[in-house]
Amino acid sequence: MASRRRIVRSSAGGFDLRIPRSERNVLRGLPDQLRLLLDEGDAEDPALQRLHPSAYPDDPVAAAEFDGLVRDDLTEQRMKAIETMSRTIDSDHLDEEEVLAWLAAINDLRLVLGIRLAVTEESEPEDFEGDEGTHGSYALYAYLSVLEEDIVEALSGAPTGPA
Repeated sequence: MASRRRIVRSSAGGFDLRIPRSERNVLRGLPDQLRLLLDEGDAEDPALQRLHPSAYPDDPVAAAEFDGLVRDDLTEQRMKAIETMSRTIDSDHLDEEEVLAWLAAINDLRLVLGIRLAVTEESEPEDFEGDEGTHGSYALYAYLSVLEEDIVEALSGAPTGPA
């Protein structure tokens, strides 16, 4: 069974969101959770470290210097993406800048969930069964992966016709 793409390039320009209300309700709280992690997260949190990987893993001095130069700008970019996703969560149409912000926010959310769940290339959905919380978190991770793929396809594809 083919899945229905939720974000598609519009023949009128921009991108159409075909995300059902129930899915938007799931997405609605995620930007705030990511914002909270960025604002108040512990620097030793592996998820936060994944969002800010070291540019020089073998040179702590160079890594700290580089981090000092770029962290604030990267965090500001992330916050703008989060704000855009929050502001447009109920929109039916996005422009390219907005869809790129969604892509950035969704990618960051996937990275955080992936670290929290210890997802690897070899992970299978069955690995996350048995615990309702873990299973639910993995289902969200998988959903965000599909949504991210839809955005990438929409950005690289031709416009679609009417829905």
